Amino acid sequence: MNIIAWIILGLIAGAIAKAIDPGARGGGLLGTLILGIVGAFVGGIIATFLSTGRLVLTSATLSIPGIIVSVIGAIIAVFIWHRIVGRSL
Repeated sequence: MNIIAWIILGLIAGAIAKAIDPGARGGGLLGTLILGIVGAFVGGIIATFLSTGRLVLTSATLSIPGIIVSVIGAIIAVFIWHRIVGRSL
């Protein structure tokens, strides 16, 4: 997937994930983009593992199922991030 598609997928998935779980976090546009890209990786890895049974570093694609998987991955990434940061504060 090229960089433009990564940015678009990151923005869409990050914005949807922040809308689903708004909380008190900042980050702005860059934070949303990074959240979405991390979500695409996490969602892609989980989807590949569930479909093939192998852990492979992959990302979701720019499609409706890819966006859904990326949003789920972004929500999981936010949950894990807040568990890690919440314990250290």
